[in-house]
Amino acid sequence: MPYAHRELLALPLALTACAALAGCGGAAGSATQTPSQPSPRTEAARATAPAGGGPATGAIPAGPPRKLPLAGRTVVIDPGHNPGNFRHASEINKKVDIGTTRKECDTTGTSTNAGYTEAAFTLDVSHRLRDLLKARGAEVVLVHDAERPFGPCIDERARIGNGAGADAVVSVHADGSAVGNRGFHVILPARVQEGGADTTRIVAPSRSLGEKLVTQFGRATGTHPANYIGSGTGLDVRKDLGGLNLSTVPKVFVECGNMRDPKDAALLTEAAWRQKAAQGIADGIGAYLKG
Repeated sequence: MPYAHRELLALPLALTACAALAGCGGAAGSATQTPSQPSPRTEAARATAPAGGGPATGAIPAGPPRKLPLAGRTVVIDPGHNPGNFRHASEINKKVDIGTTRKECDTTGTSTNAGYTEAAFTLDVSHRLRDLLKARGAEVVLVHDAERPFGPCIDERARIGNGAGADAVVSVHADGSAVGNRGFHVILPARVQEGGADTTRIVAPSRSLGEKLVTQFGRATGTHPANYIGSGTGLDVRKDLGGLNLSTVPKVFVECGNMRDPKDAALLTEAAWRQKAAQGIADGIGAYLKG
């Protein structure tokens, strides 16, 4: 294109660009830009900003991190029995000293009529319980995690809780009673001072733990205290359990239901109900540790 024609086309383009820039002056097309005025919001931001470009002085400082309710507490979970016990009959039948007498190292536990074992149930609930307690800040110790072929024996179970200096120990179980016997119960240590057993200091706190568990377990699961033991209280006191006799820290057993009753068994084999059971135990432990 010839040069003169390019000049004629350039003028309208320059005027259009000038208008877009909001201000042109003179026939020569030179633009003069009107100084912009800061908005009230910009002025307010400048007023609160310290010299040097640091954070605004009006900003709300972040508070300290929220302390979890069970931070600094140690809870030991004892999953009753071991899935491998049935393969080691001779080992688990060896007797150990429980203070009041000598008793088998461990047992296989019970099962539902369909073959769902107590050992599988207790391990599943214990895993769920561990996760709930850790989320509340507790340090959690599992007495076993099926990582060993059998056991541990009942006296060793007690020593693990003692050695951890636990604030609370809960042994998770399910009962194997007659059909028609329904509901849960918590087993408490009796006052024992015999041989290597002395429960004098743990009887009262263990009862407090047990009472909290009865309340919270029933609330979370919608089930009732056992109709066949404990006279409706959901509490049973025993002196023939090595795990309780040899404990030096507050400890209880929770029998979550009766695996031999079809109605209870239907609950125990349901994953959603096992989560409720873990929730109830966690809430009971939490209520006890809060005093």
